[in-house]
Amino acid sequence: MKDGFIKVAAVTPRIKVADCAYNGEQIRACMEQACVAAEAAIVVFPELCITGYSCGDLFWQESLLARAQDELMQIAEKSKTCAGLYFVGLPYAVNGKLYNVAAAVSGGKVLGMVPKTFIPNYNEFYEARHFVSGEGLEAEVTLPEGESVFIGTEQMFCCDAVEGLRVAAEICEDLWTPEPPSIRHAMAGADIIVNLSASDETTGKAAYRRDLVAGQSARLVCGYVYASAGDGESTQDVVYSGHNLIAENGHILAERRFGEGMIASEIDVQQLCADRRRMTTFPLSGTHRKVPFDLERIDTKLTRQIDPAPFVPSDENERDMRCAEILMIQALGLKKRLEHTKSECAVIGISGGLDSTLALLVTVEAFDLVDMDHGKIMAVTMPGFGTTDRTYDNAVALVRCLGAKLVEIDIKKAVKVHFSDIGQDEKVHDVTYENSQARERTQILMDLANKENGIVVGTGDLSELALGWATYNGDHMSMYAVNSSVPKTLVRHLVRYYADTCGEERLSRTLYDVLDTPVSPELLPPEAGQISQKTEELVGPYELHDFFLYHMLRFGSAPGKIYRLAQIAFAGTYDDAYILKWLKTFYRRFFAQQFKRSCLPDGPKVGTVAVSPRGDLRMPSDASAALWMEELDGLAYSYKFSQL
Repeated sequence: MKDGFIKVAAVTPRIKVADCAYNGEQIRACMEQACVAAEAAIVVFPELCITGYSCGDLFWQESLLARAQDELMQIAEKSKTCAGLYFVGLPYAVNGKLYNVAAAVSGGKVLGMVPKTFIPNYNEFYEARHFVSGEGLEAEVTLPEGESVFIGTEQMFCCDAVEGLRVAAEICEDLWTPEPPSIRHAMAGADIIVNLSASDETTGKAAYRRDLVAGQSARLVCGYVYASAGDGESTQDVVYSGHNLIAENGHILAERRFGEGMIASEIDVQQLCADRRRMTTFPLSGTHRKVPFDLERIDTKLTRQIDPAPFVPSDENERDMRCAEILMIQALGLKKRLEHTKSECAVIGISGGLDSTLALLVTVEAFDLVDMDHGKIMAVTMPGFGTTDRTYDNAVALVRCLGAKLVEIDIKKAVKVHFSDIGQDEKVHDVTYENSQARERTQILMDLANKENGIVVGTGDLSELALGWATYNGDHMSMYAVNSSVPKTLVRHLVRYYADTCGEERLSRTLYDVLDTPVSPELLPPEAGQISQKTEELVGPYELHDFFLYHMLRFGSAPGKIYRLAQIAFAGTYDDAYILKWLKTFYRRFFAQQFKRSCLPDGPKVGTVAVSPRGDLRMPSDASAALWMEELDGLAYSYKFSQL
């Protein structure tokens, strides 16, 4: 349960219709497998799995009901040696009525029974022939061994050993209705919903079911474990596929379909709780009965995929759609600003690097939206002491391909005069040497915009802002910053998407070369004509920093948890000491550079993580990083990274 991860499993056992003894034996064997092999703490079986869902009028047989109770007690007994919380389905009679229930067992006991609320009686379903709704049912029932157990829908199973772990259940059709019980459960505080199901298979139904489970987990900001009946059920009229799903806040973590078997994954309860705290519109209400259960605290082994590029969709089609969408958001933001300011032109500094390239592409798209001629885009290249032929040539080629107006202003002479004015030795390549060039370029852009009645389009991206890798009142400043919420890892894909889809060979070729050029501010003189100042050698790989940024701001994760996830995500790419080194750099720079983010120019938000002081990040510029650095120092000590 370290870092809030809870291992869950959805199991479809082999069954025989109406053979409770056989089914109970199979369920207990699966419990053993889930506990020992998968180390699952919460395990969900299908609806009515002790008897089989498709018993029909056999549900009226007293022998079947009695044997199902006996098997439930044996399953409960098995939970003494198989630590965890288990949900199994069976028919249960209360006060002369029959209910379709999910029984929760743990520690050798039946903790409670949750009846199905919505009883389908349409198409191939005729459950109302045998069962009644559990809506409003609140009763104490006595099990064969004399124990009293509560049966009712408003129950939540809570574990004190894991902060925030609260589990509730619904059954099959409950999820498919306009007002599923899981809504009430989540509002009462449940962060994991289990669903015992017997959903038959028809063409196209699996996709709908998958969307339903994923959507409910997103809507309720919860983990959702869905276990469905398999091919052991009767095929007299329908087929059951054993479609099992595990979802977390809109994402499918694990899935299997057809036949018997088990899926397992880890749900991040800590992350879910953090998201709910952040959502001030997430209501908390309800008087659910809280039923305690115990779990041994262990370090859950993570098997779920940890995406090393959380800002970038891994699916190519989804990535292309995301890129098109982001480019449109950026362009629409700039379009509105151009219209509002009645600007006659846009002024943008072009370096031949990734960020200014993306900003220029966005500006072109915005001009198309307002039906302005590309010649009104003043693309200014400003060669300085570090400019290389490669970046200069790419900048010029890019501007010409897009039909913008190329303006070249060499800044070297002006910067040397400035050095003389302030007494700076131009042979000393310090921060003053670098920042003087950046501020000279910004002054030129601002003055040109004034002169031509235009606005300066900013080029800096989210990753640079997070690290403070920008010159204060230099490239840090603009009149509208189109890239301000786009991380560096995504900038690359946006430029590549444009190159792939623009349909112009020369433009594509130039964009591909920009993509192949090392990221650099080019403020130091080149060596043998090549870039000497490579950003990622100075501040670390952007793919690491984007990963750190995402988990820190999106979920509020602690440094230790981020480090653990990064170790998994970048295994085989970076070693542990290297990751921790740059994680310390990230936190140090993130806190120290907040003053730059506190006065950012306007810019459009495109994703779930942004650092605008007017929107997503209200952080004091003088906040101390001591708490976070202390934890990182402890990690370095525990891993014996003395050099850190």
